[in-house]
Amino acid sequence: MTPVRSLARVMMSGIFVVSGARNLQHPGRLAAAAKPVTDRVTPLLQQISPRIPTDTETLIRANAAAQLISGLMLATGKFTRPAALVLAGTLIPTTAAGHPFWNSDDPAERTQNQIHFLKNLGLFGGLLLAAADTEGKPGLRWRAGHRIGHSRRSVARAVRTTRREARIAVRSAAAARRLPG
Repeated sequence: MTPVRSLARVMMSGIFVVSGARNLQHPGRLAAAAKPVTDRVTPLLQQISPRIPTDTETLIRANAAAQLISGLMLATGKFTRPAALVLAGTLIPTTAAGHPFWNSDDPAERTQNQIHFLKNLGLFGGLLLAAADTEGKPGLRWRAGHRIGHSRRSVARAVRTTRREARIAVRSAAAARRLPG
């Protein structure tokens, strides 16, 4: 891993580690803002499994734990691509609940929420880049295509060799029939 990638991942993960730890310890301070989002998500969670807890504070804690763990994974360089995808996923409800600038009547509050919304949108883009980053190694798509091409060439080579050996065998058999004895 290059130093630039390492530094960029640590810098990007810092906000998730800090806010994840803070929100895990004190989920009540976000409950009022998160309530409209959790009320929309609750029916979906109930369809998945009725045993999933749907109270607001538990969902805030689950989101915070995902941010904390994935942020640490991103910072340490372990499972960085899945960690970046998880962080991108946790950023969606966080942004929708925390910065709904479209609901603000006060121009100053609207501007602040819009700035934070756009900041989170930029983080989302950076996380998508981190999720797509293969660290200079070929990606899965390229490797699969390369393997398929290699296999096709191997099969074509085997077919050519088999045909050549079959022609040699036919000629040898014809020559053997012409020999006396």
